[in-house]
Amino acid sequence: MLEKSYKEYMEGFTDVVTGEARRGFVEVVKELEQRFPDPSAIEKESDKKAFAKLFGEYLRIEHVLQNYDEFAGLKALQNIDMSDSVAVEAFKAKHYLGDEDLAALQSVKIPADRKIQDYRSAYNDIRDWLRREKSGKEQEESNIDWDDVVFEVDLLKSQEINLDFILELIFDNNKKVKDKVALVEDVRRLIRSSLSNRAKESLLVDFINQSDLDKMGDKAGVIEAFFAFAQAEQQREAQELISSESLNAEAAKRYITNSLKREYASDNGTELNAILPKMSPLNPQYLTKKQSVFQKIAAFVEKFKGVGGQV
Repeated sequence: MLEKSYKEYMEGFTDVVTGEARRGFVEVVKELEQRFPDPSAIEKESDKKAFAKLFGEYLRIEHVLQNYDEFAGLKALQNIDMSDSVAVEAFKAKHYLGDEDLAALQSVKIPADRKIQDYRSAYNDIRDWLRREKSGKEQEESNIDWDDVVFEVDLLKSQEINLDFILELIFDNNKKVKDKVALVEDVRRLIRSSLSNRAKESLLVDFINQSDLDKMGDKAGVIEAFFAFAQAEQQREAQELISSESLNAEAAKRYITNSLKREYASDNGTELNAILPKMSPLNPQYLTKKQSVFQKIAAFVEKFKGVGGQV
């Protein structure tokens, strides 16, 4: 009962409680495409903040609009070839549209799925960048106040695509394009837009480049081959990490295994201390070493969580 009409969310409205003017979807999309036609080119901190606020506004409005059949029809229209009269008539019948209704839908411009993936990727990149900056010296020198920016993590998660779906798309796209360079580009765009899977970008790209996808007969075959590949890489990289950092091998394997099970690495308790090479806690290098090892294991866990197997 508290929801506004579809038209109000699309065109904007005034909040009767606060008296605040709320912009509509059409205006937000227009500003997004005018101010940030290429989200990968955003470099200045002020632009990063402006984009984060604007795309957050887009996510909030889009989240509400997903409850409306009209918006579902608008998104579905983007995949219709308007020169195909049979497809157009089928679309009109499915969504109960007349010619005027169809014309009204066509007049509303929304970003293509690929563009939204680019926006989501840039949004995730800026969020990660800000978290790194807050823990570094650069944040102290910044004149930009980020306190009024809220990253819509829950809204991003509500639209997450799982790993199996990404692997199924790899199978489908390989059948269509037969071009690994183009396939890798599409996968990079998709994986970077994913909040929970973006750490697996290099893993997926290596899998594509090192595998004969044409010999995989179906989607289940691609999924099975990827997990076998990922588990082998997990073992190899775990051994490299333990060796390069001179860690206590058995303790390190237990710590990494436990971290993979809970899907994050923790530096609480004594687990992390037990894997470090013999060094006095009074040694000035001790804390530096501990933090470095923790960050590398945390990155490892982000990359390999969910792939199964043993380290």
